[in-house]
Amino acid sequence: MKSAITVLKEQINSFYLIQRLSLYEVKSNNKNNYLGMLWEVLNPGIQIAIYWFVFGYGLRNGGQGRAAVGDVPFIVWLLAGMIVWFFINPAIVQASKSVYTRIRMLSKMSFPMSAIPSYIIMSKFYPHLLITALTIVIFQFMGFTINIYYLQLPYFMFSVIAVIIAISLITSTLSTIVRDVQMVVQSIMRMLLYLTPILWNMEDILGEKLVTIMKLNPFYYIVEGYRSALLGQGWYLIEHYQYTLYFWGLVLVLFIFGSFIHVKFRRHFVDFL
Repeated sequence: MKSAITVLKEQINSFYLIQRLSLYEVKSNNKNNYLGMLWEVLNPGIQIAIYWFVFGYGLRNGGQGRAAVGDVPFIVWLLAGMIVWFFINPAIVQASKSVYTRIRMLSKMSFPMSAIPSYIIMSKFYPHLLITALTIVIFQFMGFTINIYYLQLPYFMFSVIAVIIAISLITSTLSTIVRDVQMVVQSIMRMLLYLTPILWNMEDILGEKLVTIMKLNPFYYIVEGYRSALLGQGWYLIEHYQYTLYFWGLVLVLFIFGSFIHVKFRRHFVDFL
């Protein structure tokens, strides 16, 4: 617990620097592209179109397509869940290798190493805000207007940042010690795309017991929370309060463990380079 408190204080004390470095990271990643930040929207848009065509038509009902999930058009249902995945996936993958790829540069600065994954995560959060805003605009023309359930959207944004930071403290530390961990992380994230209710509705296909097992995945909670907010389907965090308690319990455990191993090994990070 002492390590967790130490890391938490470092995050709070370095918040301003994390913001500045994350903005620099966003500009740096797009400075050589003619379209610049526009690619942060174009890439997800192209991928969503492909997934919609494959899972909405090619693999549904013999190619006839799936018109809706419940009373929600499939493309709307897909988009509401997919936008958060475009934040989760690159944030975890990039944050996992952030320490060993930047430690030489940042070791010369007065900057806590625990904040390195955090500023990478924040650099992925800014494009997520842009994509979410565009999605909300699109939904207004598709009949899913802004509603009172949007009030829970900031909560789920905070939740996804919290769980990613907790996970990245673990993966960034282990990846610095053993490089193979980075490849494992990438493979797991590819699997989680299909083990999270993003491309298909698990409750339509799987039994209740299997759905319960799938809900052990914390990203299940995040994706369904985003859908409830954007599509006006209810107060997910309250209606599923048991799941909310499980989610934050898991985040706390991951954060405590990640903080412990990070503080334990960070003095020796340079030795592993």
